[in-house]
Amino acid sequence: MWKTSLISDLTPPSLERSWQSTPHPSLPLVATSSADKTVRIYSLVNYKLLSVVSGGHKRSVRSSAWKPTASAAGVTKGESVLATGSFDATVGIWRRWDDYNANNNEKHDHAHDHHDHDHDHDHDEDDEEEWRFAVLLDGHDSEVKSLSWSASGSLLATCSRDKSIWIWEDLDDGDNNFETVAVLQEHSADVKCVAWHPTEECLASGSYDDTIRVWREDIDDWGQVACLKGHKGTVWCVDWEGVDYVPFFASTSTVSAGEQAKIKQQYKDHFALSGPRIASCSADKTIRIWRREAKPQTERSAFSASNTGIPSIIRPTGLDETWHEDAVLPAAHDLAVYAVAWSKRSGLVASTGADGRIVVYAEFLLEDNPKEDGGDEMDTSEDNKFKTEWKIVATIEAAHGIYEVNHIAWAKRGDRRGSQTDEEILISTGDNGSVNVWSIERE
Repeated sequence: MWKTSLISDLTPPSLERSWQSTPHPSLPLVATSSADKTVRIYSLVNYKLLSVVSGGHKRSVRSSAWKPTASAAGVTKGESVLATGSFDATVGIWRRWDDYNANNNEKHDHAHDHHDHDHDHDHDEDDEEEWRFAVLLDGHDSEVKSLSWSASGSLLATCSRDKSIWIWEDLDDGDNNFETVAVLQEHSADVKCVAWHPTEECLASGSYDDTIRVWREDIDDWGQVACLKGHKGTVWCVDWEGVDYVPFFASTSTVSAGEQAKIKQQYKDHFALSGPRIASCSADKTIRIWRREAKPQTERSAFSASNTGIPSIIRPTGLDETWHEDAVLPAAHDLAVYAVAWSKRSGLVASTGADGRIVVYAEFLLEDNPKEDGGDEMDTSEDNKFKTEWKIVATIEAAHGIYEVNHIAWAKRGDRRGSQTDEEILISTGDNGSVNVWSIERE
């Protein structure tokens, strides 16, 4: 099991609903999107407010995304680029020079200590210099619900209540110009989320139409390559598995360390051609894991062996990728699940939603390789050698009191303790405006 505890909340909080908190890819920062039309930037070193990004949107900021900084196109060293999506149907691009490094942001922290609770208006003049409103991307007809940068940083995907997904290319011409490279309209309802593959230019999306769709570019044209069906309600969030992920061994495992290392490498080799899996969560209270077939299959049943009527393998006519439902995680939520996050460090999966509960799951290799399929085990016979089981390893009840939790994210711990370890934290974003930071450690 894993032990969780509240480290701190982020102060001061927004006085209105907070939608999402997005950790910076390389610095100990997190951006929180709020119904007060702003994005608040907090330090993960001392959990205090550093700056407020404001003035660009006329309605709630629903989501934000940091442009990848490692060798990313259009990102100057020492500069952070933030994209914001709003209910006003626009996307903002903001730039700011970083005046501190990952190990020392004391200069900035001390400068803002006096702003803690009652001087938010004092940020306005400072923020005009700190955050430059570079460009407004206009194209969606309704609320922008989610956005995501590709791993290279050259592409930005946005999705909206207008049922469309837009893909924009940062031209990196020094003039903040973006070009629309695709408008994808296969979803039949509100598109709730988009997420890029961790290394490839491959996009996953989830929608009010209950489906997950996967998109790729084929010679200059973007199109749908797979439609994943199985959820019986709105798909609120999708996230990708990390590229070097391997399931856990149980703490009671009798397998030697050397043999474990060998098995882990065999696992990586076995699934290398499949690539990272996708985790999805839904209003149907479930979290599902999806895996791409490494090779085309001839004929496979369209329904699971248990004859539940829930499709486990979907291969619509004309699509060039086949994805199957790899697992349904153990039931843990009483209401809609709004967010799922797959840690790229540990491989743990966290979920949260309308019931105010945070649940953490871990995938374990089954050492006895049982012949019969369990409810949470991989259901494809060719993968019997590496059968796994998902288990709940931690639960946090009433994470934000009586309020719903809108978002969950993993980040590297940034305070003094985190600088001495590779420990990670969970960041939860509440409907009451608060953002909580949680530690999680294996016992």
